[in-house]
Amino acid sequence: MSLSGAGYIFALYSGEIKSTLGYDQTTLNLVSTFKDLGGTVGIMSGLMNEVSPPWVVLLLGAAMSFSGYFMIWLPVTGKTPKPPVWQMCLFIFIGANSQTFANTGALVTCVTNFPEGRGAVLGLLKGFVGLSGAIISQLYHAFYGHDSKSLILFIGWLPAAVSVLFLPIVRVLKSDRHANDLKIMYKFLYISLGLAGFLMAIIIAQHEVQFSEGEYAATASVVVTLLMAPVVIVFKEEHKLWKTNQEVVNHFPSKIIITENQDNKIEIPTMTPSENQISCWKTAFTPPERGEDFTILQALLCIDMLLLFAATAFGVGGVLTAIDNLSQIGQSLGYPKATISTFVSLVSIWNYLGRVGAGFLSEILLVRYKFPRPLMLSIVLCVACVGHLLIAFGVSKGLHLSSVIMGFCNGAQWPLIFAIISEICGLKYYSTLLNWGAGAIPVGTYVLNVVVAGRLYDKEARKQMVAKGLVRKAGEDLTCIGVNCYKTSFLIITAATVFACLLSIVLVVRTREFYRGDIYKKFRELPDSSTSGCVEGGGR
Repeated sequence: MSLSGAGYIFALYSGEIKSTLGYDQTTLNLVSTFKDLGGTVGIMSGLMNEVSPPWVVLLLGAAMSFSGYFMIWLPVTGKTPKPPVWQMCLFIFIGANSQTFANTGALVTCVTNFPEGRGAVLGLLKGFVGLSGAIISQLYHAFYGHDSKSLILFIGWLPAAVSVLFLPIVRVLKSDRHANDLKIMYKFLYISLGLAGFLMAIIIAQHEVQFSEGEYAATASVVVTLLMAPVVIVFKEEHKLWKTNQEVVNHFPSKIIITENQDNKIEIPTMTPSENQISCWKTAFTPPERGEDFTILQALLCIDMLLLFAATAFGVGGVLTAIDNLSQIGQSLGYPKATISTFVSLVSIWNYLGRVGAGFLSEILLVRYKFPRPLMLSIVLCVACVGHLLIAFGVSKGLHLSSVIMGFCNGAQWPLIFAIISEICGLKYYSTLLNWGAGAIPVGTYVLNVVVAGRLYDKEARKQMVAKGLVRKAGEDLTCIGVNCYKTSFLIITAATVFACLLSIVLVVRTREFYRGDIYKKFRELPDSSTSGCVEGGGR
């Protein structure tokens, strides 16, 4: 997960794509939208995870990661001719879509293994995704220095290699729940906080002082060490569990007689394929109670899911538009290049803090105070509106705070949305429903990033060229300077985010009774035993 968020550093290499291939802002935003489309539409990975083990999903994702970004790297470095725009969109879609295979293979497996702490699990894993941009940046500098073209190749081969390396480890475990599972998650959280703090300090230092190759290698070594630190905790906890099991075996009764209880036998009625097909469509509009396992069709037609889908499209779509255009926004408002680079790099840190903060805090508030997760999502969307308005009006030094808000709010929405889906629709088809929910994001980013922000930016840039008496040459990129470049765009984005917030509030009202109950009750209930036993003899 710590290397599966390469899409968040698009701003670091988008300039190379724009200048090398001669794109205007609208074309670059179109490529960016297909990047977002690939990174969020994971229906294929979800369906594949339903019928195959996680290692198959991870392996296919690794192949897609390398092939997609490698095909982008070739024309950017001049090794192949400039491809048509549609091919660049296809290449970046394939490369970014590999992230959904990594996310589905790892994230769904972990939520299945730890359903009672899903908020913490989602926050932690998605938090590492949020940090991945900063992690990849540090490792990239150690490997390639400041060659930003090589970054495109790097984000292709490194995540693929890591996925292949850990194929045997990611799997569904059929084991008992342990009371200290959440405590172990907190240990992982503390390590990740240490990693985030180190990355933030290093990013700031690197923009103040020029690092040598040896210093980049040293910082990368520390990053790798911190990434591997959770393995020590895993081995320690496994050792404790092994010792506990040994004590149980030593005190186990010497003789157990198991007899079958005939009264508990249940006959399961058979159903013909035609009857099954009819019943599927009959129940499509009559879903079970919230929290039970919905079928895929029931979930897709559920009003709760449709509300969440729309809120996700405009909520996440708005903050992603701001993050993807952060470099151009800073340039138009006159920020120094070094400052803009710092903004882009630190977005990963705020993204991480939003993910782990929303994941763990929502879990604590839900368990202790029955605080509904949709309400926390509404609060996050309200905060995002402040960041959009700071950009729209070009507030002095406002981009500093806006970049923090955008990164935090983008990160916070992910664990909340994914946890809400699992809580309302169940875990049976979670891998497919998870990716269906994420599929709302490209809809919002296309409308807000390409149709709104990209076109209005180019329109203002052409107006400025005409005012200066200049004529744009073929292949020349468009550059806009001033507050008006993004003012109208982000006023529209603010309105869209307010609409998403209102939809989220409607979801809060609809699910208030559900969240007042014990949503984890069924995971703590032991199934009725179909056997009765008689124990003879003492311990050994």
